Amino acid sequence: MFDKWVLIYSAAQLYEAEMVRSRLADNDIECVIMNKQDSVYMFGDIEVYVPTNEAFRAKQLILDFNGE
Repeated sequence: MFDKWVLIYSAAQLYEAEMVRSRLADNDIECVIMNKQDSVYMFGDIEVYVPTNEAFRAKQLILDFNGE
């Protein structure tokens, strides 16, 4: 399933990835969050993936969102 998906965002906190996911969903961009943090020590990243054909538009939305 994920062979045509690309990583567009990673965060240290789940709420940051959820904010990005919400912003993408509001703009009709399908995305998934993959939590790669260790469950005990809480190190690692939480990654947001989108389909390859939506990557550019998703990146622009994230840049706009972070610039607000």
